[in-house]
Amino acid sequence: MAEQKNKVTAIQQKPKNKREMNIGILVAAIILVYLVVTVFMYTTSKQVFVYEVRRGSIVRDNSYTGFIMRKEHVVNAQESGFVSFFQSENAKIRAGSDIYAISGQKLETESGDDGQSVSLNEEQRQNLLNRTQNFYENFNEDKFSTVYSFKNDIQGILQNASSQNKDARLRELISGAESGISVYQSEQDGIVVMTFDGYEGVSEEALEPDIFERTGYESRYMEDQMNVNQGEPVYKLITDDNWKIYIQLSEETAAELSDTAMVRTRINKENETIWADFSIVKKGNVSYGCLTYDNSMIRYAKERYVNVELILTDQSGLKIPKSSVVEKNFYVVPADYLETIGAYNEGVLVSTEEEAVFQSVDVLPASEDAHVYLNPSQFEEGSVLIKPGSTETYVLKETVPLPGVYCINKGYAVFRPVTILCENDDYYIVQEGISYSLSNYDHIVQNASEVEEEEVIFQ
Repeated sequence: MAEQKNKVTAIQQKPKNKREMNIGILVAAIILVYLVVTVFMYTTSKQVFVYEVRRGSIVRDNSYTGFIMRKEHVVNAQESGFVSFFQSENAKIRAGSDIYAISGQKLETESGDDGQSVSLNEEQRQNLLNRTQNFYENFNEDKFSTVYSFKNDIQGILQNASSQNKDARLRELISGAESGISVYQSEQDGIVVMTFDGYEGVSEEALEPDIFERTGYESRYMEDQMNVNQGEPVYKLITDDNWKIYIQLSEETAAELSDTAMVRTRINKENETIWADFSIVKKGNVSYGCLTYDNSMIRYAKERYVNVELILTDQSGLKIPKSSVVEKNFYVVPADYLETIGAYNEGVLVSTEEEAVFQSVDVLPASEDAHVYLNPSQFEEGSVLIKPGSTETYVLKETVPLPGVYCINKGYAVFRPVTILCENDDYYIVQEGISYSLSNYDHIVQNASEVEEEEVIFQ
């Protein structure tokens, strides 16, 4: 019994040498190894970023405070009293037209209960209807600026009707008045304005940086039925449709615009743009831009200061990142070495030891019509071309660098030359519709400096 007990004890004390495998630990180890390898390959391999070409535009404009000068003069009252105007502000009048009347007491010139009603005659109503119908039938969302033209037309019709009603009412009061009322006429053709600011006689000689500061600027508006003293301003007359806006320029902008004769502008952030003749006025060390207009003056007749944007760039085309553009050398070849077989097969005759062989090529037009550019990857260095119908030859050696991108539509990098129209800090606008160049929705390499031509690219 003792011997059997000792045997059992010995068996129980025998250590286990075989350990069972843990599947979870094995799977975790495999995943860890995979992640390490993946991260290593990602950080050490070349990264290629793909960009889809889209149509776009680049607008570059500079905003300034503009100071308006025009041909204008203030007309002073010839006697004291209450002023009643026959004309509305911004009304165009002829020489000899009645402008205002002076009375000893206020006249009730408003015919409506609320002072705002306007009566239209049959001709004015028909004109209003025709303008509205024409706008409704021809409106195009792509030309939203026509809304502002329509607005100006309607305002002009209503203003004209208001002036006629006011004129009739005032003449009725004058004819029935017991005391004398003096009526004064305009001595010139022009536009009537009732706003004064003291700059009416200012000229280009007065230009200085301080004049562009609006701090402390004050203007006075002459309202109907205001009391005016003899010799005080009663209205202002603008006698020329030509007008100017002056802006202060930095040295860099003045140098950039030194050869500019015309520029497109936007005033007071309106949707419409206006072309202006442009010149630079130098006074001391300061340069001023002079914008000269021959239209739209009446819209800003009451203004002295306006916000002016110079639209220096407004170009549309294909928009691509600057980082996608690289340069490649192309052969410069006289255009008369080209030969066309059939309708579209354009190429050159390449001289070999035995004969001249026609080779199709990608032809890019040069800036000069007498030359074209040929892709050097399509030729061996030193190839000799033969002029069609002649024994003259041309050796391929002269090259010029052309900008382009790597197009990867086919899975590998193909150089496509581009014509750059304009740029900003991050993008180029390139021309669309050029043979062997880019099209909308093409895929290109964004970091082109990391890629070689003909390299296979996995998107």
